[in-house]
Amino acid sequence: MLDIKYIRSELELVRQGALDKHVEVNLDRLVHLDDKRKQLLTEQEQLRHDQKNAGKEIASLEGDSKQQAIGRMGEVSEKIKALGDQLRAVQDELQDIQSRVPMPADPEVPVGKDDGDNVELKVVGTPTEFDFEPKDHVELGQDLDIVDFTRASKLAGSQTYILKGAGALLEIAVLRFALDHVVERGFTPMIVPTMVKYEPLYGTAYFPGGEEQTYEIPRDNLFLTGTSEVPVTAFHSGEVLEESQLPIRYAGWSTCYRREAGAAGRETRGLYRIHQFNKVEQVIICKNDVEESIQHHDFIRNNAEEILQAMEIPYRVVDVCTGDLGVGQVRKFDIEAWMPSRGWGETHSASRFHSYQARRMDLRYRGDDGKVQFCHTLNNTAIATPRVLIAILENNQRADGSVKIPDVLVPYMGGLTEMTPMKEVGSK
Repeated sequence: MLDIKYIRSELELVRQGALDKHVEVNLDRLVHLDDKRKQLLTEQEQLRHDQKNAGKEIASLEGDSKQQAIGRMGEVSEKIKALGDQLRAVQDELQDIQSRVPMPADPEVPVGKDDGDNVELKVVGTPTEFDFEPKDHVELGQDLDIVDFTRASKLAGSQTYILKGAGALLEIAVLRFALDHVVERGFTPMIVPTMVKYEPLYGTAYFPGGEEQTYEIPRDNLFLTGTSEVPVTAFHSGEVLEESQLPIRYAGWSTCYRREAGAAGRETRGLYRIHQFNKVEQVIICKNDVEESIQHHDFIRNNAEEILQAMEIPYRVVDVCTGDLGVGQVRKFDIEAWMPSRGWGETHSASRFHSYQARRMDLRYRGDDGKVQFCHTLNNTAIATPRVLIAILENNQRADGSVKIPDVLVPYMGGLTEMTPMKEVGSK
């Protein structure tokens, strides 16, 4: 959330930022409500001041004069109450609009409408070429007997899957390798709740606006999270940390849930866009310093790149344009792995928020100078499965239908170096 003082002082910058992100928000109404809030507060404070002085005067009165004065004060009390009701209504609307005002993007972010306007920054590795007719991951998975879509659909509906045998081991191997990698880089591992209250989703800026993509459990007033970013970033909400504690680095491992409303066509084929998946998420909480945030942003992006490089998966990095940014993101880099059956497919997103999330969740720190400020927050996928399994299976397939296990994953697979059609789990 942006500070109302900042919005007012940089109104045209904020207005342009909303236009660039294609977010509709009534900033003129926001300013009007803020003015109204100040007016009501002033009137309320004046009446309370008069009420306090009148109380002293009443104590010195007697008879009818005293009763008349008491009657007048009753009227003042009613006015104060009425102003309080108006003030609450104004503040509620003010907060609702303010929570929807997007963070202006960094000046370096390319201006664009949607992901078609994202700018490629670099390509690492060479897209795989084959001297045979390659299969897509759906056919490979079925031939290898490591994934079952039909029975999963019977149990849980469309856009679901069941990994089994070597497929289940492969997913666990990928997650564990990624977790070990970021732990070596100084991240503290966390296994967090996947059901959360409204507040963490509001604090991380998924609400309001992301309700359509979120599974709700109305009986318990809970929601299923689409990323461990939500509980991990909100872990210290409402706290005042010490500067000496920063930066804090967490790696959240969790199952994630997304409704994927509106997805259609090849986007819903196989493992690319599904309702349930697993992910290891990097989260950093740091000082309120732009240059330090930029350094952390590069750091978490590099961690993700190193994981893909270790698995020998070709990928590219894109600078996400304004129209493809979330409301709170200052800048975001997407990493897209090469998937022979579909081309580049997003597997990682590295986001920088400055104090946007921290202000919403009241996450602050006390500097060495004693000044209390809102923290900066960042996050990036370390790995998300099963989407990355598409890249592993399709890039490592052989003409005989077998799939090579990336060398770095072999120790996590109990020494298994390849998967072959109908091969028994555990054989080597």
